[in-house]
Amino acid sequence: MDYSSKPYADRTLQRLLPRLEQGYKHFKEENPQIWDVFCQRLEIHFPRLFHLLFQLYGGQYDFFYHVQALLEHMLNSWFERPDELKRLDLERERQPDWFLSHQQLGGVCYVDLFAGNLQGIRDRIPYFKELGLTYLHLMPLYACPEAESDGGYAVSSFREVNPQLGTMEELRQLARDLREAGVSLALDLVFNHTSDEHAWVKAALEGDPEYAEYYFMFPDRTMPDRYEQHLREIFPDEHPGAFTYLEQHKKWVWTTFHSYQWDLNYRNPAVFNAMAGELLFLANAGAQIVRFDAVPFIWKEMGTSCENLPQAHVLIQAFNAVCRIAAPSLLFKSEAIVHPDDVASYISLEECQVSYNPLFMALLWNSLATRQVNLLKQALYKRHALPAGCAWVNYVRCHDDIGWTFADEDAAQAGIEGFPHRQFLNAFYTGRFPGSFARGLPFQENPKTGDARISGTCASLAGLEKALNEETQYEVELALRRITLLHALIMTIGGIPLIYLGDEIATLNDYSYRNDPGKCNDSRWVHRPRASEKRYAARNESGTIEHNLYQRLRQWVTIRKSHSALSAGFLQVMNTENEHVLGFVRRNDEEQLVILANFSEEPQRIPANVLRLYGQGYQFVDLIQDQSLELHDLALNPMEVCLIKAV
Repeated sequence: MDYSSKPYADRTLQRLLPRLEQGYKHFKEENPQIWDVFCQRLEIHFPRLFHLLFQLYGGQYDFFYHVQALLEHMLNSWFERPDELKRLDLERERQPDWFLSHQQLGGVCYVDLFAGNLQGIRDRIPYFKELGLTYLHLMPLYACPEAESDGGYAVSSFREVNPQLGTMEELRQLARDLREAGVSLALDLVFNHTSDEHAWVKAALEGDPEYAEYYFMFPDRTMPDRYEQHLREIFPDEHPGAFTYLEQHKKWVWTTFHSYQWDLNYRNPAVFNAMAGELLFLANAGAQIVRFDAVPFIWKEMGTSCENLPQAHVLIQAFNAVCRIAAPSLLFKSEAIVHPDDVASYISLEECQVSYNPLFMALLWNSLATRQVNLLKQALYKRHALPAGCAWVNYVRCHDDIGWTFADEDAAQAGIEGFPHRQFLNAFYTGRFPGSFARGLPFQENPKTGDARISGTCASLAGLEKALNEETQYEVELALRRITLLHALIMTIGGIPLIYLGDEIATLNDYSYRNDPGKCNDSRWVHRPRASEKRYAARNESGTIEHNLYQRLRQWVTIRKSHSALSAGFLQVMNTENEHVLGFVRRNDEEQLVILANFSEEPQRIPANVLRLYGQGYQFVDLIQDQSLELHDLALNPMEVCLIKAV
C-alpha cells in the first residue's frame, strides 16, 4: 500500500490542520484572508510535499511529528512575510515565466570587494540600472569564520550578516531598494554544510545528542574508511579524503570540501526542517532567487560516490514544495559542476527552475583555445534544451574556478580524447602551451592524477594581460574582441546572462592575494580583485580600455533588450560549413535572428547558401552595423560576432 499517495496526504492534512488552527487561532481570527491564502496553497501543494517527505523519512518513528513541525515553520514564516513580498508572490504566480524574458540581465559580486559593505551596494544601484541589470547575485554575506571561510561558503549563521558588511536590517532594506529599481536579489543557500563555528556544531561538540545527529560524527576510522572506498577527493591540497579528525574530541567528522565545513546529515528530518526554516528566512529577507550550493553532495549513501543520488533530487523538490506554499515567488538556481547529464537532472519546475550552464561556459573557453566550434556546436545540439518554463544562467566565469566539464563520450564522438584534451586546456590557460594568449593559474592541481582547474579573470584568460605587457595594440584589440565575443554569446544564446562584475571593464588578474596568509593557497582569489573606482570611472573616458570594452558590451545589452526573440525559447543550431564559426538561429512569432561568431583570429567566410537556408526570405539586416545585407557570401572579421535579422 502506498502511504505516500494523495489520499493519505489529504487524510494527514485533515488531521493536522485542526491542530494548526487551534495553535494559531488568534492569528486566524485577526487575519482570515492571509490564513485562507496559506490554506489554499497548502491544499494544492501539500500532497506533493508529503509524498516527497515520505520517500525520505516515512520509515522513521517520529515522521508525523516532523511533518507537523515543518507546517508550523511554514506558518510562522508566512505570518512574518512582509506584505510587499506577499504581493510579489501573487504577481509571480500570475506570471511564472517572468525570468525567461529577454529583459533579464544578471550581475554577480562580492559585497566587500565590489562596494565595501551593503550601504556601498545600495549606493551603486544607479550603476546597476545603467548597466541594465535586473538580477543581482551577492556572494555569501553571512556570518562566517574570520580566518578561513571559503570565500563566505563556510556559514556560521544564515540569520546574521557578516558584521563587516552590515546588518540583517540593512540587507532587508537593500532588497527593498533593489526591488523598487527592478532588480531581483539572489542569495546563496549553502545547504550541504555549515562552518565549524555554527551554533549547531557548538551544541554537537558540547554533547547535545539532538545536534550531534545534525552531522556525521564517528568514534574511529571504521565507517569513514568504508565510505571513502567510493568517494573522490574534492580539495586534495586541503585534506586527503572526506573526513577530518577532531583531536580534542577524539572523533572523525565528514568534511567533503574543507576541514572547517561540516557536512549536514539529511537522513535526519530535523535537519531538513531546520534548513527549510533558514531558506524561508532568506526569502522573507527579500531574496527572490536562491542559489543552491553544491547540490550533488547533499545525500550520503554507503557504497556510492555520494554524488547525484536520487535522494538529493527528492530533497530539493521538497524544499521547492515548501516554498510554493510559504514563499511562492522564490526561484531556485542549482549549482552542479558535474557531468552534463547530472547538471540537467536538477532542472525542472518542481526542482530548480534555473541552473548555471557550466558546459556552455567551459566550451566557450575551449573554442577560444582551439579556434574550433565542434564541441560547442555539439553541446548546443545535444544538451541545451530544457523543460518548458526553465532557463539556463549563462556565464563567462564566476567566483569559482573553470573546470572542463564536457562529457568524455561527447568528446569521443568529435574525435577528441577527453583526458589529454583537458591537459591541453590546462596548459593553454596557464600560459604553458606555446603560443597561448592566456594568463591563468592552476587551481587544485593534483600531481597524482594530473587533474587541475583554472583560475583567472575573463580579461587575463582572454589575452589582455599578456597583450598589454608583452605585445602590440593589435593583440590588445584581439583580446577585447574575445571578451566581447564571449559576452555576446551569453546575451543571445537563451536564458539569463550573468556578468561577473568587473569583467565589463576588463579587470585583470590581481596577484596580491599571494601576500595574504588566509588566501595565498587558493588561486581563485586571483580573479576576485577589489573593484577599482578609478577603473570604473574610466568607463566614461574615451580612449581607455575600460570605455572601449564597456561600450561594446553595453551595445550587446541594448540589442538583447530590444529583441524578444532572444528570450529563453527556440534555438536552432546552424551548419555554417566553417569549423571556426558558430551559428544559431533565435526565433519567435515576431522575428528571426541569425547569430554568427568567428572564434578565429583570421577572417572567415560563410557561403550565401547557408544564410539562404536560415532566412525567411532573401533580405537581411546586420543589426550590429545597422545596415542591409545583400545575399552573398558573408565575411566575418577576426573574433567577430554578427547578428542578422531576416526580413
